[in-house]
Amino acid sequence: MDLSTTLQLFSKGGLVMYPLLACSILSFAIGLERFLFHRVHHTDTTAFLFLIKPALDQHDWNKIQEICQSVSGDIARILEHSLAEHPNNPQTLQQILETKSSLAAARLRERLSTLENIVTVAPLLGLLGTVVGMIHTFGAITLQSGQPHAITGGVGEALVATGTGLSVAIFAFVIHSYFVNRLDKEITNMEEVFGNILIHFTRNKHL
Repeated sequence: MDLSTTLQLFSKGGLVMYPLLACSILSFAIGLERFLFHRVHHTDTTAFLFLIKPALDQHDWNKIQEICQSVSGDIARILEHSLAEHPNNPQTLQQILETKSSLAAARLRERLSTLENIVTVAPLLGLLGTVVGMIHTFGAITLQSGQPHAITGGVGEALVATGTGLSVAIFAFVIHSYFVNRLDKEITNMEEVFGNILIHFTRNKHL
C-alpha cells in the first residue's frame, strides 16, 4: 500500500482517525521509552548471584557492596543502598528491601496504565467513526436511489475507522502485555536475590 492510498483511507475514516493516530504514536513512544528504561534498570540475576555468592558464604557485606557498585540495574542499586544503611537486624533489612523494591516496581509500572486506556479507548473511537460514517451513508441513500454502490462503498469507508481502532488496540495490547511480563519477571528476580540475602544475613546474626 503506497502513501497516497494510505492517506486516502485515512481521510475516509473521518475525524476519529486523528485521535487514533495520536494513540498509535503514543503507544509506540511508550513502548520505546519502557524498553530503554528496562534496559538501563535490568540486573542480570544469574550473573549477579554468581558474583556475590563467595562473599555471601563468608558473610562479607562490605565486599557485596563493592560488587553492587560494579553492577548495573535496580537490584544491585537497591541492595547496595540497603546494606549501606547498616540495619541492626534481619527484620530491619527486610523492611528496607521491601520498601525500595516497591518503589522500583512502581517505576517499572509507570505508563502501563496509559496503554491499558488506549486498548480500551481505541476500539470505541473506531466504532464511533463507523457509526458516524454509517449515518452519513444512509443519509445519502435517498439522494442516490437505485445505485447500490453508494451503500456498499459508504459502508466500506465507514469500516475503515473500526479496522484502525482495532489495529491500534491490538498494537497497544501487545506492548502492554510484553512489559507486564517483564515487570513480573523483574519482581521475581528481586524476590530471589533479596531472599538469598536475608537468609544469609539471618544466619550471620545467629552465628
